[in-house]
This record gives sequence, C-alpha cells and structure tokens, in this order.
Amino acid sequence: MTEAPTRAGFVALIGEPNAGKSTLLNRMVGAKVSIVTHKVQTTRARIRGVAMEGQSQLVFIDTPGLFKPRRRLDRAMVAAAWTGASDADVVVMMVEAHRGITEGVTAILEGLPERVGKAKVALALNKIDRVKPDVLLGLTQQLNEAYPFAETFMISAEKGHGVETLRHWLAAEMPESPWLYPEDQIADLPMRMIAAEITREKLTLRLHQELPYQMTVETENWEERKDGSAKIDQVVYVVRDGHKGIVLGNKGETIKAVGKAAREELVEFLGRKIHLFLQVKVRPNWLEEKERYSEMGLDFKDGNV
Repeated sequence: MTEAPTRAGFVALIGEPNAGKSTLLNRMVGAKVSIVTHKVQTTRARIRGVAMEGQSQLVFIDTPGLFKPRRRLDRAMVAAAWTGASDADVVVMMVEAHRGITEGVTAILEGLPERVGKAKVALALNKIDRVKPDVLLGLTQQLNEAYPFAETFMISAEKGHGVETLRHWLAAEMPESPWLYPEDQIADLPMRMIAAEITREKLTLRLHQELPYQMTVETENWEERKDGSAKIDQVVYVVRDGHKGIVLGNKGETIKAVGKAAREELVEFLGRKIHLFLQVKVRPNWLEEKERYSEMGLDFKDGNV
C-alpha cells in the first residue's frame, strides 16, 4: 500500500476585526501563537501558525482585520491583510454569525474577486452558538449568493465546534508538496517579535480603552545566559508624556503587573526561566517611523496614501 503523499500550503484567515481569526488560529495550531484580546484590531503582523493534519501541513497566515483605514498604520495593516489573502492557497473568510452582513463584510465580499487570485475561498460562520438555526441558514444562503464560496463551515472557534471538520477539509485542499517547516515548529515569527506581542497583549488587556493603538512594544535585547535562562529587554513606545504615566501607573504598579504577566506567559511558552525588563519611552512620531513598521512585520510603504 502506498503512503499518502505529503501536502503543504498556506491558509489565510480574513475577516473584520474581532471576527475570531486569532482564536481560530490558536485552536488549529494548538498553541497560543497569535494575540487574543477582546480589543479589536490587535493583530498587526501576518503571524503564521503551523498545524499538522495527517500528511498535510497547514501554514496559517493570521491577517490583521480588514476595516476602513484612516491613518498610515491602518493602511499598512489592511495592505498586509490583502497580501496575505493573495499569497494563500486557500482563503477562509470569517463572519460573526450574530452580527450578520455588516458594512465591513460587504466591503470584503466586494474585494474578494480581484484580491484572492486563484485561491479557493471557504466561508466560516463563527460564534454560531449565539444565533438560532433558522437565522444561520438564512445568513448562509445570503452570503453564498453574494460570493461563490467553495465550502461553508459553521464553527465556534472559542469552543472548538466544527473546527476539526474545517481542518480536515483544508488538509485535503493543500497542494502536494514537501512540508515547508520542521514538524515541531509552530510559528515562523522570530521569538523577539512573539515576546513583544505577548507584552503588548498584557498591556492591551490591562489598559482596556486607553491607548493600545498609540503604543507599540519592541524587544531591544535578548541575551541567552549560561544557566539556560534568557534576559529580555523591551521598550514600550508611546506618543505622549501623558500616555507614559498611564502605562507606568501609580508608583509603577501597571507596568509591574504587565511585566509579571508577560514574564509568566513567556516562561510557559518557552519552557524556561525568563528575566524580563520593561522601559517606557515617549516617541511622538513612532507611527511615522519606518523601522517601527519593520519591527511589526509591516511594510512602511503600504501606509502611503
């Protein structure tokens, strides 16, 4: 009996901010690779997660949410999202079932024909536990009339419903190819960037409404120590002095709590001791600095009007 051929390819998850793309990626990969917060628009770089399904390797491109861009960073993020879709073998468009066909969903549907090239596009209706079956059926029909989806999946990324079925289908759709990554590798982002994203997530969760958009985190230094631990120095950039005070908190309590939470997650993620040091610096124009975009895996030119 001949063994099944190996398959490998790229899957782009697209949708509005907060559609559940990062949650789905983390469930598919089985590890926390992409940031998940209740804040919209937290995914900046096209983080890839790698999942194995039988003889197939699925390389997920977790794109920033598609929305109407207003400033350079927004434009660079939207460009990265569409580039991710055009680079993929299969695109999965995620729609929140309980929100239905919003203005944003309509805009994505209109952009699909020219943006995805030859890639197959599947529809994943997420958060299905929040709507009644008849509403779900109506929504499925409307969306499939609007675009010829190759397949429709009803899922709950958070609870895991329907995710396995989607993964099986994606595995079968991948082109025959040697695997693109070692079997034990789950993300192709440099660890420095993953570490910065983890700290940014903790800040976002801690500060809620206040300023995640106007803030970025960079890993400035990563030192491997003889005892197997690592010393990580990170800088939190904010645009105003007032923001620095918010990030630091009363007597430095906020940044201390953020550092502790980020360090604990890094220890769990890396499986070794981590010494994490955070600094907060004011850089009024970081949103217009080319190197900040490179650190986030975005193209500065994509932000041009």
